[in-house]
Amino acid sequence: MSTGQRWFITGCSTGLGRALAEAVLDNGGRAVITARDPRSLDPLVERYGDRAVALALDLNRPDQVAEAARRAASAYDGLDVLVNNAGYGLVGAVEETDPAEYRPLFETNFFATVELTRALLPLFRRQRRGRIINISSIAAMAPRPGYGFYAATKAALEAVSESLAQELRPLGIAVTLVEPGPFRTDWAGRSLQLADTAIDDYADTSGASRQAVRERNGRQAGDPARAARVIMAAAQAEQPPLRLPLGSFPYRRMREKLGEIEGELAQWEDRAGAAVEFD
Repeated sequence: MSTGQRWFITGCSTGLGRALAEAVLDNGGRAVITARDPRSLDPLVERYGDRAVALALDLNRPDQVAEAARRAASAYDGLDVLVNNAGYGLVGAVEETDPAEYRPLFETNFFATVELTRALLPLFRRQRRGRIINISSIAAMAPRPGYGFYAATKAALEAVSESLAQELRPLGIAVTLVEPGPFRTDWAGRSLQLADTAIDDYADTSGASRQAVRERNGRQAGDPARAARVIMAAAQAEQPPLRLPLGSFPYRRMREKLGEIEGELAQWEDRAGAAVEFD
């Protein structure tokens, strides 16, 4: 799958971001790649030369966000694809999770991601073309117990992305939400936080989620290298999808969720549809 596209990918030290960076570069693309510690990207720069530009980027530092956007825009005289991949997870019941734990999660996964995107929108508008790929999660549509705050950050990102997609479509710019299921990445390892507080009453709900994420780490079904190839194909598609679930689990869970919504709509339509409107 050859690509001559110019990419800007955040969160490339490990996991999906690293796999995507390698796939893009292996297939002839050029990529601005970021990590909080850019030294982790040295092997890619050494392997691919000037087709890879490594930048330091901590999304919680506005100065680095602005500088990364400026350098990414100028590195290859424009960009074709922006991938907002950097972020982290948090597991804990809503009551168990302290504001000091969930507010930084929103700052990184939502607010900082939005600000980086906004910084690059003038470039995409001038070009009248481009792809913006936001890494979301199936949790945004179908959260499980213990994932409430993480899912909320991704649901917020999805809401903004849907509006953004409609705003940018007339300008030749497409937005895609990638919604992975469980993958063999560091998301469930060093990129995951567990709420400090654990309440016994939630042992069978959020407590079970805590236990499951520990036990499955490293044994998830999803292969980041295969996911990278699908994302590349979407970025090159003439009409890329708005939503791109990755893996059999998110497809199954999304269909279950849509069925649940349809069932509730049918059950309440007579009482809550036209019944509350003026004749």
